[in-house]
Amino acid sequence: MARWCYRHRLVVLLLWVGALVGVGFSASTAGTNYANVFSLPDTDSKTAYDLMQKAFPNTSGDTDTVVWKADSGSVTDQAVKDRVQPALDKIAKLPGVGAVTSPYAGARGSAQISKDGTIAYAQLTFTKRANEIPKEQVQKVLDTAQAAERSGLQVELGGQAIQRVQEPPQGLSEMVGIIAAAVVLFLAFGSFFAMTLPIAIAVFGVGMGLFSTQLLSHTTDIPDIAPLLASLIGLGVGIDYALFIVTRHRRGILRGMDPEESAVTALNTSGRAVLFAGGTVCIALAGMLVTRLHFLDGVVIGTSLTVVLSVLAATTLLPALLGFLGPRVLSRRQRRRLAAEGPEPEKASGLAARWSANVEKRPRRIAVLAVVVMAVLAIPVLSLRLGATDQGNDDASTTTRKAYDLLAEGFGPGFNGPLQVVSVGGDTAKLVQGLQSTPGVAQVAELPPSQGVTVIQVVPTTSPQSKETDDLIDTLRDQVIPKAGAQAHVGGVTAVSKDFASVTGDRLPLFIGTIITLGFLLLLVAFRSLVVPLTAAVMNLIAAAASFGVLVAVFQWGWGLDLLGLGKEGPINAFLPVIMLSLLFGLSMDYQVFLVSRMHEEWVHTKDNARAVRVGLAETSRVINSAALIMVCVFLAFVLSGDSGAAMAGVGLAAAVALDAFILRTALVPAAMHLLGRSNWWLPAWLDKRLPHLAVEPQEPAAAVDPAEPTGPGTAIHGFVRTPGGDPVEAASVTVMSKGGRQLDRVTSLADGSYIVSVPAPGAYLLAVTSASYGSKARHVTVAEGPVVYDVELTGDEVDAVN
Repeated sequence: MARWCYRHRLVVLLLWVGALVGVGFSASTAGTNYANVFSLPDTDSKTAYDLMQKAFPNTSGDTDTVVWKADSGSVTDQAVKDRVQPALDKIAKLPGVGAVTSPYAGARGSAQISKDGTIAYAQLTFTKRANEIPKEQVQKVLDTAQAAERSGLQVELGGQAIQRVQEPPQGLSEMVGIIAAAVVLFLAFGSFFAMTLPIAIAVFGVGMGLFSTQLLSHTTDIPDIAPLLASLIGLGVGIDYALFIVTRHRRGILRGMDPEESAVTALNTSGRAVLFAGGTVCIALAGMLVTRLHFLDGVVIGTSLTVVLSVLAATTLLPALLGFLGPRVLSRRQRRRLAAEGPEPEKASGLAARWSANVEKRPRRIAVLAVVVMAVLAIPVLSLRLGATDQGNDDASTTTRKAYDLLAEGFGPGFNGPLQVVSVGGDTAKLVQGLQSTPGVAQVAELPPSQGVTVIQVVPTTSPQSKETDDLIDTLRDQVIPKAGAQAHVGGVTAVSKDFASVTGDRLPLFIGTIITLGFLLLLVAFRSLVVPLTAAVMNLIAAAASFGVLVAVFQWGWGLDLLGLGKEGPINAFLPVIMLSLLFGLSMDYQVFLVSRMHEEWVHTKDNARAVRVGLAETSRVINSAALIMVCVFLAFVLSGDSGAAMAGVGLAAAVALDAFILRTALVPAAMHLLGRSNWWLPAWLDKRLPHLAVEPQEPAAAVDPAEPTGPGTAIHGFVRTPGGDPVEAASVTVMSKGGRQLDRVTSLADGSYIVSVPAPGAYLLAVTSASYGSKARHVTVAEGPVVYDVELTGDEVDAVN
């Protein structure tokens, strides 16, 4: 498939462009129909909601609020009325506005004026839901209301429609994330063309995913946060997957391969790993379905679809783009050096090799340090409180936050989230008396009954997000209502949020157990080891605890919120743990597969655990860290989205990826594998026979063997190249030849002097080692069953070479 896409690159590119334009045109024509459906069966708030829907069918329009405050005098003064009432009358005539309820209209309006007479509010009912109202219409409402302001008179607006107007332009966070990723890619590749490849793949994958999700919103319930989360995860995985493949392709060209063969090899190796990694991300996302929270079904659809399309772009569009670029995927300096000096040997970078050697020398110290850092970061998670954010968490400079604060000042903190006690039988009068005498209740108002249903509005003395309000809901349900002998249920937005958090918390253990089990089974089959997947599961739990600790410290404790411009502290969104854990487990699996597959390959060749861990870390840590840095930039950019849920997810995932890549995969995992030794690769024989064989990368074709040479199971010679003083010799050429003089394998020693060469079977071979600085040496080595350790000492003044 890769070769076909490479050779028919123009066809592939036109197909992708045509698909993107076609789906984009269809989506823009159809518009959006996102729906936040909180279906919580068997909960008290859901029962209350159903009864209210039956007796008091709500209008379809969104209800927002205009709030004003007089610094001196009263809002009932004629001077204030003459400023505000004409503005309200004008708003009532604007397109999209259905009705305006003024506090100046009769005796009923007096309830909309605070007791001290300094604050009043009017309710605006739009003709449509908030996400269906054109922003231009809402902006006219906002401008008309705020035009009534003067010195000593403050006018603010709150509500979902108003909140949409003050959000940053759509695509701002995505654009900032792409620019940040482009900078990291340019520093990593040193080539403008190579930098554009992962960006192009991410743009096509995310673009197709978002347009498709928008079209699907007309056929199923998809929440409005799904596109934000889909673009967040799609940009991250799209850029990362393309980075893995392009890195492999560039390495092939630098080693002298033809660009087409290099692209085919890269797709047939790293491309397979990308397919495996994308599948694990989708499986982790699908784990959200076990929670049976229908609100998350649309999130699973949007994010999974975007990941699938990103993988498809990386495996079909990317080889076509590689065909257009050819050798220009390298920087000019690399192309000149390749032309002048020929292919360069593959070797790990000095810093990566030195760090890998350091982990091998001090595994206990590094493991303890990493565990301490993660444990300290995880401490705040002990005070995690799930809930829902509202406009009280907006930035202090926004009009929605100012309106929220004015309503709380004039009518009490609980006014922004009243409870609705829905009664269908029993002594309603006694229930009202019980509610009025309950501590924590500021105001009780009984509405006229309809169809046997009575709604009693209860305003708490505390804010909707406070723990005291949650305790009040429990008190009403468990004590007040049963004591009054009434058949009643507690509903309202605040009660729904509390029930949603409770249901999520109850189902979280099942969800975590499901995705950990699935990840364990996948790694068990891929690496044929019990310890490697078990280590990965433990590391994932550690990363999740530490990242949620960071999330609690920032959003619940308020550390750095002002610096980030993220408003006021509050509880963590109830749906966030499920979404974050799905993404975290999926993404960390990518890094685990990339790291351990290289270690596993080395282990299969040498059966030397220390070498396998050292070489695997040295050769993959740079790519893993580059990929993680890109993801951190993309995720942090979503702080600019204007959506508190997306900002929470962005900060939490950025922390999770940074901790996972820079501490766990680079330090704790290799240190633990050094301490565990050969047991890393233990698998009972009976289980090995029953497990299916799954290779993340294809087997290399077997080298041709001379019939005169011994045949049998392949093995290896490995060791270190050092000076007489014990210093490692880097970049020494190590060649193994048959007795007949045919070259069987040739490698270059790493920064720590280590090397490994493969031989086809047990027998006698010639090992030749050459270094420009230290001369040459050759020795006969006899290989029996299993790998042979052979260290070579080079001197600077003696040449002992075999021609």
